[in-house]
Parts: sequence; structure tokens; C-alpha cells
Amino acid sequence: MRHGKTINHLGRTASHRKALLSNLAAQLITHKRITTTVAKAKALRKFVEPIITKSKDDTTHSRRVVFSYLGNKYAVSELFREISAKVGSRPGGYTRIIKLGVRPGDGAEMALIELVDFNETLLKDAGSKGGKKRTRRGSGTKAKTAAPKAEEAKAEEPKAEESANEETPEENA
Repeated sequence: MRHGKTINHLGRTASHRKALLSNLAAQLITHKRITTTVAKAKALRKFVEPIITKSKDDTTHSRRVVFSYLGNKYAVSELFREISAKVGSRPGGYTRIIKLGVRPGDGAEMALIELVDFNETLLKDAGSKGGKKRTRRGSGTKAKTAAPKAEEAKAEEPKAEESANEETPEENA
């Protein structure tokens, strides 16, 4: 029975699993999104989220603790410089896992794991949606097209009256 066993061992020894997760975490921090299997992505999420939380406090001790997990100097500097600045106000949930389907070679379920605040396409879409309010009733094209026609009719009426007024003085003369 698996009671209380929350760690997915991924079919590896402890040292191999630690090396795998630290390398995946360093690549995720460096590239902001990576493609891997669903099982590895879920294990990576549990591994990297506490590390990102530790990066919010930029002290020498927290840098050394994070370096002991990652083992990559460039990834640590990237984490403390860019990522911690963007996720400073977020209380958790720094990663997103998107399932991609199965890998053709062996049928493994693939997933894309990414840092939430670094997806530029979603951030642009969220910014553009706020500009125009959508309603459920009618498209409003009737009101827009009827108003200009009414204005054109009003503008044409005085011209017709002026031309009528011009003709009447000639008739009187």
C-alpha cells in the first residue's frame, strides 16, 4: 500500500532523482518554459516552487540554500534578479503545467511546464481584453448605422430647403 508516500520516485535512485530535478529546475529558471513528461513536470513543480519562494528574500543565506538545490550559478543569479522581482507579490502558484498529448516514440504523456508571470502571449491577451467591454445582447450595429443615416438626412434637408429658397426669388422676379 502507498499510504502517505507522496514522492514520485520516477524510477530512479535518490541521487539520480535529485540530479534530474535540479537540472530540470535550472533549465526552467533559465528558459522560463520546458517540455517534459507529465510525471517529471509534477515532480518538478513540487521541487521548484519552494525554491522560488526562498528567492523572494534576497540574502546570502537564501542564495546559498538555493544554490545547494540548483547547483547552477547562472540559474541562481537569474532567479534572484529577474524571477523574484516578478513574483514578489504572488503568494504561490508560480508554475503552470499544460498537457501536450503523447510522445510518438514511446507513448509517454508530455507536458509543458512554464513560469506563470513569463508567458508574454497570455499577458498581452489579458491586457487587450480589459480595453473593450463585451455585452451579451446584440452587436449594437443597428444603433451605430441608424444614427449616421439620421444625421445625413438632417444634413441633406437644409440643402434642399436652401435650393428651394433660391428658386422662389427667381420666380418672384
